[in-house]
This record gives sequence, structure tokens and C-alpha cells, in this order.
Amino acid sequence: MEYLGIDVTCAVNSLRHGNFPDKDCLLPLISKLLGYAIVAASTTVKLPQILKILKHQSVRGLSMLSFELEVVGYTIALAYCLHKGLPFSAYGELLFLLIQALILVAIIYYYSRPVRTATWIRALLYSAAAPTILAGQIDPFLFEALYASQHAIFLCARIPQIWQNFSNRSTGELSFLTSFMNFGGSMVRVFTTIQENAPKSVLLGYAIGVATNFTILSQIVLYQKPRAEKEKKME
Repeated sequence: MEYLGIDVTCAVNSLRHGNFPDKDCLLPLISKLLGYAIVAASTTVKLPQILKILKHQSVRGLSMLSFELEVVGYTIALAYCLHKGLPFSAYGELLFLLIQALILVAIIYYYSRPVRTATWIRALLYSAAAPTILAGQIDPFLFEALYASQHAIFLCARIPQIWQNFSNRSTGELSFLTSFMNFGGSMVRVFTTIQENAPKSVLLGYAIGVATNFTILSQIVLYQKPRAEKEKKME
């Protein structure tokens, strides 16, 4: 008995006999359900950040490089999961995160005008390479190397933002809700990745995400409250 690729036979049979499903039966089921929950939540995870920028018409405190690298990381991760044939519940959010990240970068470009020539060159290089990578039309060895590098890419994507927050003692227009959902999603993905028996490299990527997203979330909590109080006193 399957629904959306979720085998509920074990759980249903246990409940019919008046027994609570055992660990080996329950954990895979929970993993699948959480996986689809993450995919559903990912459709709006960056919406709070997008709306905050549009509301204030400002990208103050946001690191353009961080968001650009995030797009590159999502592209490589999505392409790798597609290439490996993992179940949609194990990586589906990457598709929605990539779409939203592209929209976010476009908005940051708009509110950062005039955009430097180097920025346009980076955008053109990505536009040229992304379709080939997503189609998996590259050498398998290079594909593995790219995926291995995406962990470093995601780490490097967070470092400029973390450093900028620390230097400014402010998180600017960073959205608490988006950062919180990023952190929560990474935590859940560590669990589902273990249950799906995905490659260890995939697990490492989500573990890095937990650490870096927690750091940014902590900075928002530490820096935004004092700033809000300061602005209130100045009014």
C-alpha cells in the first residue's frame, strides 16, 4: 500500500492489530512524511526575505556574493540528486529553493544599481553553464568533483554574510523567518538523508547547512534587537 511513494503497509498492519508501529517501521515513514513536508515548505521559504526587501526597497546588510554562491550551490546539488536518481522527497526542495534564489538575486541586482561589470559577467557565466550542469551533460568525474565542491560553495556562500553581519554588528534586511526555516530545513534534512541512505557527501552538505544557518540565525537574534531599541530611542 503506497501513497506518493510512501509505503504505509507496515504501519497500517500494526495499527489494525492494536499495536504501535515499531522503530524499523515508523522511522522510514516519518522520514518520507518529513521529506514531503520540507518540499512543501520550501515553496515559500525565501518569500519572507523577498517581501522584506520589496517592502523596504533596500538590500542593506545583504552580501550579494553570498546569494550568488547560494544559487550556484543549489544548481549543483539539484543536478547531482537528479543524476543519482534519488527520490523526489529527498531533494525536491532544491528545485523550489533554486527558483526563489534566482528571483532573490535578481531583486538584489535591481536594488544594487548600478551593477558592476564583474557582476554581469558572473551572471552570464552562470546562465551559460547551468543548463549543461542540470542536464548532467558533463564528465562523470567532473560531476563528482563539482558536487564535492558544492559543500565548499555553500560554506563560502554563508561566510561573507556572517562576516558582514559581524563587522556591521547588524543583520540589515536579513529575514529572521527565512533564516529560521533554512535552519529547521537543514536539521530535518540530516534526519531524512540518513533514513534515505543517501551518499555521505549529501549528508555532509546538510550538516554544514545546519552549522552555518544556526550562526546566521544567532546573529539575527543578537544584533537585531539592540538595533531596534536604538532606532526607537532616536525617534
